[in-house]
Amino acid sequence: MHMREYNRWLENAKLDPDLIAELQSMKDDEVAINDAFYKDLSFGTAGLRGVIGAGTNRMNVYTVGKATQGLAEYVKSVSCSPGVAIAYDSRIKSEAFARVAAEILAANGVKVYIYREIMPTPMLSYAVRYFKCESGIVITASHNPAKYNGYKAYGPDGCQMGPEAADYVLSIMNKVDVFRDIKRINFKDGLNSGLIEYIGDEVINSYLNEVEKCRVNRELDLSEIKILYTPLNGTGNKPVRSIFSRIGATDVTVVKEQELPDGNFPTAPYPNPEIREAFDCAFKTAKEVHPDLIIATDPDADRTGIAVRKGEDYLLISGNDVGALLFEYILKCRRKNGTLPERPFAVKTIVSTDICKKIAADYGCELKEVLTGFKFIGEQIGILESKGEENRYVFGFEESYGYLAGPYVRDKDAVVASMLICEMAAYYKKEGKDLLEVLEDIYDKYGYFLCIQKSFVCEGQAGMKKISDTMEKIRSNPPKSIAGNDVSVFKDFKVSVATDFNTGKTQKILLPKSNVLGFYLKDGSYFIIRPSGTEPKIKLYVCANGKSRVNAAVKRDKMMSYGTEILGL
Repeated sequence: MHMREYNRWLENAKLDPDLIAELQSMKDDEVAINDAFYKDLSFGTAGLRGVIGAGTNRMNVYTVGKATQGLAEYVKSVSCSPGVAIAYDSRIKSEAFARVAAEILAANGVKVYIYREIMPTPMLSYAVRYFKCESGIVITASHNPAKYNGYKAYGPDGCQMGPEAADYVLSIMNKVDVFRDIKRINFKDGLNSGLIEYIGDEVINSYLNEVEKCRVNRELDLSEIKILYTPLNGTGNKPVRSIFSRIGATDVTVVKEQELPDGNFPTAPYPNPEIREAFDCAFKTAKEVHPDLIIATDPDADRTGIAVRKGEDYLLISGNDVGALLFEYILKCRRKNGTLPERPFAVKTIVSTDICKKIAADYGCELKEVLTGFKFIGEQIGILESKGEENRYVFGFEESYGYLAGPYVRDKDAVVASMLICEMAAYYKKEGKDLLEVLEDIYDKYGYFLCIQKSFVCEGQAGMKKISDTMEKIRSNPPKSIAGNDVSVFKDFKVSVATDFNTGKTQKILLPKSNVLGFYLKDGSYFIIRPSGTEPKIKLYVCANGKSRVNAAVKRDKMMSYGTEILGL
């Protein structure tokens, strides 16, 4: 069957010369053919993501076309005059995929609003709401290596597409033949007819105005904070530097090797601000400019990583710790200057540090926990908005370096995060402290919550089966003790059931079903396992609660070792 589909592509896939060459090159390679054609690239609430190349299990103009034809049918089913906004990042073929999507939507009679150049993912979320679109598309694979690209679909609320809409799109995709059933017009014809329209500077400026409104200490002089910034060859370069300029952060150096767009990411094979290697070029530049702070944004500028100077070196601060720092800073300063709402509201994901529960309680802030994925945070803002209470929202974050401090978009935003981190660092510098010292103060006050996440890569068909088998094995026989600490509550989010191991009683989990297993220990630590929704990985999250840094670190390391062992990967 795989060979039959391969031959069909060999005969019909003529739109992209790169595909023609690749199909020819794999002619006698059964392993390559099987991997490229053994399944269709899956479409879900996170859209598509995969390796760029030829085949049904790859990102190419045909898989993009199939998804877009499905999306066109969906938006036409919910509106008689639908609109879709499109953005794209600096990745290989991102602009080509974005134009293909625009041509297909226009051919189906759908109005398209598309950015003229690469733009961050949050600016796509903003455009969807600005133009009152039924959907949005951003072509990106976020922080994945260069061989990947992706297709994120959004709903009218600016959040990533919900399950019902995604199921509708998928149902259409399952009926579409990629060589016969996809409508398409020429991009220039779409522009001339008005079905395709470029998004203008007024939208970009409107977005930046909303970001700037999220400042906490507007009178603070930011000229004395020295920042080194890297966009990691992605979309953050212009908007992040624009917001720095707007707020008066004038002492900013940009890492030259990573300043301009380059989908090959030559100096950062893993352009992920979560990992130290992505900062290598920045660390070299830091030896010359000696910044107080290094800020990195991932290729689609929705994630933000930072490193802080400690002596002659720079230490990365985890996404959990940056989230805790920002959360406490926003609550403290907004209370101090009288801008904190009467009933402040914040959101974190279930895998993000529990120190935020302590911080929220201290400031009388309602803290909502949601499943992993920023769309769930965006949905909570939408619920507030439906009640006319969106101004209650003060902050949302997830441990994977995603932050949002205003209701103007419904996805994580590295532009606002970079602005607030810069401001926060300047605020504490004025007090004679760096962010590492402030973090230690937070731990001293609220307790030590040391968190770590480890991903286990399982590529290909065999890898996906391994992930599935591992989850089912643990689900069917959940451990009662982890690294010598008793489990108090076991939560199986796939069946929405929490089991109290002390009493044997069960309780329904009031969250959407998700393939996640959570173990909550008697000492306040947690241990969570979940397959990635966008990558061939299974992820282990550990958060150890201890009386001291050393105590928490020992617990954390033991729990991680135990997790690595039971996953068997």
